[in-house]
Amino acid sequence: MTATADAEAAANELMPLAEYLGSVLRRLRALPPLDLDLTQAHGNVLAHDVLAPHPYPAFDQAAIDGYAARWEDLAAAGRIGSHPSFGAFEAGLRPVRLNVVGDLGAASWRPVRLTPGTCFSVAAGAPLPIGADVVVPIHWTDQGMAAVEIMHAPKRGSGVRRAGDELPVGRVLASAGAYVTPAMVAVFAASGIGHVVVRPSPRVVVVATGDELVDVGRPSQPGQVVDANSHALTAAAVEAGALAYRIGICDDDPEGLRGLLEDQTLRADLIITTGGTGTGPGDMLRRVLSRRDHGRGVVEFTDVALCPGATLGFGTVGGEEVPVVCLPGEPGAALIGFEVLARPVIQLLAGAEPVFRPGVKAHLLETVSSPGGLREFRPAHVAERRGGGYTVQPLAGGPYTLSGLAEANGLLVLGERVTAAAAGSTVDVLLLDRRR
Repeated sequence: MTATADAEAAANELMPLAEYLGSVLRRLRALPPLDLDLTQAHGNVLAHDVLAPHPYPAFDQAAIDGYAARWEDLAAAGRIGSHPSFGAFEAGLRPVRLNVVGDLGAASWRPVRLTPGTCFSVAAGAPLPIGADVVVPIHWTDQGMAAVEIMHAPKRGSGVRRAGDELPVGRVLASAGAYVTPAMVAVFAASGIGHVVVRPSPRVVVVATGDELVDVGRPSQPGQVVDANSHALTAAAVEAGALAYRIGICDDDPEGLRGLLEDQTLRADLIITTGGTGTGPGDMLRRVLSRRDHGRGVVEFTDVALCPGATLGFGTVGGEEVPVVCLPGEPGAALIGFEVLARPVIQLLAGAEPVFRPGVKAHLLETVSSPGGLREFRPAHVAERRGGGYTVQPLAGGPYTLSGLAEANGLLVLGERVTAAAAGSTVDVLLLDRRR
């Protein structure tokens, strides 16, 4: 049997990624809903539909600065030919003259009524006088104070916003599962809503394990490896919408590891570990978490058809059975593992839909090869084509996945049956929401 055949036979023994993700996500439920003040709700996911309890605008109001009038009083304004007595006005227009009986600003509150032949000077946002059905722009007038001459008759209703025009009572302002955005906060507030029911942001604790790990600020050397993972995974969890806490480095000490994880179950909705998922002599995490302690949950480690990184762990720890995701120790594999497993778990706990990143079909710019039997996620740069659609340029993968991810705005996805994808072919790409 050839080396390629051996590799494919070994890959066939791995669990397909889709099957593995389905088995994990079916075990989880969104966090219980929470009533939050608007200023605290931004970035959270709505637990219920939000309906408008009041109309917006709340009352008839002027949409522009100008003069609120009755359209019937303005109908005569228009072109009649040259008239030299109009002074600064455009020649050829016949003005309509109205008495200005008051000024109204946004803070005006007393109801007033128009009578024929009169108008009010109004500011944008001011309550509309009773009987007014048009606001004349200032630049269509001589800007008079006691009386005003109006050169054009706007259409009936011009310059006016009626109560409920934009959002009537009972309108669905936002649906359950939507993220609360700044604009959404403004809509809620304008409609008279001060609190909304949301899913809380998951509290995520990140732990790196391994006797070889040292903290950042120094280079790696034989016997010591800088802990890049816990910093990167904490940042990734924040980007995914979690409240993330980096615990740091935990040595390969069974009792210390058990105690640390037990302590963190009191503050976490999800624990993410990195390192120790293999079967080598130093992989203490797998040995500790695979042991079923009565009433304290268990973590199952599964060899998944995934490249890079094949072994992932999922289960619960502690008396509260807090979910735990175990990722590989190699930094590139850890970040890919986060994308395919930890991020969907965070999204599900947060009540978000969909839980996976958006994907597109893209035109491949360069031929790539891929290991058979594994679903490969390779860093890539995605760009929109001028005529529509997308192109994708593969970046460094395999042992160089970490450096590729630092440049990527997408992940090229090559399925288990793909061993090569030719330039010009159409491939699947996940879009990373990088803000650049």
